[in-house]
Amino acid sequence: MADEVAFVGGPVATMDAARSFTDAVLVRDGRIAAVGGEAVRERVRPRTEVVELRGRLLLPGFHDAHVHPVFGGMLRLRCDLSQATDAGDCLRLISEHLTEFPDSPWLLGGGWDMAQFPGGTPTRRALDSVTGDRPAYLVNRDHHGAWVNSVALRLAGIDRHTPDPPDGRIERDPAGRPDGTLHEGATRLMEHVLPAAGSEQYLDALAAGQRHLHARGVTSWHDAIVGRYLGYDDLLSTYLLADERGLLTGKVRGALWWDRDRGVEQIPDLLERRKRARGRRFRAETVKIMQDGVCENATAALRLPYLGPDGRGLSFVSPEELAEAVPRLTAEGFQLHFHAVGDRAVRDALDAVAGSGPELRHQIAHVQVVHPGDIARFRELGVAATIQPRWAVNDAAMTELTVPKLGHTRASWQYPFRSLRAAGAVLAAGSDWPVSEADPMLGVHVAVNRREPGSDEPLGPDEALELVDALAAYTVGSAWVNHVEQHTGSVEVGKAADLVVLDADPFALPPEEIAGCGVDLTVVDGEFVHQR
Repeated sequence: MADEVAFVGGPVATMDAARSFTDAVLVRDGRIAAVGGEAVRERVRPRTEVVELRGRLLLPGFHDAHVHPVFGGMLRLRCDLSQATDAGDCLRLISEHLTEFPDSPWLLGGGWDMAQFPGGTPTRRALDSVTGDRPAYLVNRDHHGAWVNSVALRLAGIDRHTPDPPDGRIERDPAGRPDGTLHEGATRLMEHVLPAAGSEQYLDALAAGQRHLHARGVTSWHDAIVGRYLGYDDLLSTYLLADERGLLTGKVRGALWWDRDRGVEQIPDLLERRKRARGRRFRAETVKIMQDGVCENATAALRLPYLGPDGRGLSFVSPEELAEAVPRLTAEGFQLHFHAVGDRAVRDALDAVAGSGPELRHQIAHVQVVHPGDIARFRELGVAATIQPRWAVNDAAMTELTVPKLGHTRASWQYPFRSLRAAGAVLAAGSDWPVSEADPMLGVHVAVNRREPGSDEPLGPDEALELVDALAAYTVGSAWVNHVEQHTGSVEVGKAADLVVLDADPFALPPEEIAGCGVDLTVVDGEFVHQR
């Protein structure tokens, strides 16, 4: 790419404070040098490369506020079940993978959808039928459980006498034997036998994940787990090595994992990790606290019990532990990033940060079930809502696994995007890929329509966002949450030339066609990192 590029012919959505539109942008030496047709024409020189927009929308590069690109990249390198259409298709893909890689000692991968199996729990017997004597460990799509076969259970020493851990559950058959699905912390019972991936494989996974994000217009992201999780190694060394080698073309903020088996004694370790993680394109100034699980397997923490025998879900960190840890972490300047799906988890997170001040810009991710009485507290406490719009749909996971457990009233509280926005909360948006698709425009589509492309049944249509607000959440909102809004996140003179050019203008399309917008160009610091 030339040192100087002019994007002309509009439209340009700047995502500045006024959410203004213009028609041209000049990029010089990696920064935005001029905005608007007249200012750009005055500065164009013979050597300037000119890109005609011709009706394609230019806007700030997307910032994915909650994503796992190494996990997503690793999945693409292993047995990938994310495109399976049903349980039988999962077994077919597994069989094909085993045939393609006959010498692999383990079957590793994942991406299976809980809604494709009765009760959301696939069995070891089904997996045994295609894996034979090869041990198998397959993470589910939401990354809150795993499907294992009989050989893997035997190698790990998990049998009818193995108790459920405090933060998880082993699915069992009528005789009490482990039946093949491990929820939440029960997956850690496998860690001591899972084969380790080498540093180069993790770098390959990061590179694959980065390409995937760039192709969807993502220029910056927040990796929401930098630590050991679900059989993956700590990713800190992967990011540091990639940054040192100049392999990071995206800008990355990391969330250091809060080990729920330890307490405040881990804070010195987190301080040392933060000190190490201050590189050129990678920084980790945040601590991630996973407060609960997910509704589909009844591990999300609710104030009142689920409908049925599942209790109130799991709180991985008690309010008492939060009351001790949060003041210590905030005193050290750590931003907190909570995973909170259920209304009890959301309330516990809000209670924990009350009094810590808004300057650290704490955030609560997922915010699926939010009690109406807690909506206004986000603005009052200066807490951002990091939303995953793609989940706010009536898919099988919602209609078959979630709503029957929540009941009508709590189901109506789900994903209150418009209410949070109206209450003055800052919205940041992310995909949580590989839990769901990484494409921000698909997330924008769902945020605006509250349904998947082609679906006629919206989920809570009163909570839909306006298009400009949905795009702001994926750009300047996420930049604000990551404390980088002075440098990126909007198209303004002096900011980094982190840009995306779509192949159409979603503002000129009917709302139901937004998801059809693709990405023609992705630019980071003035460099083309993706071209279609």
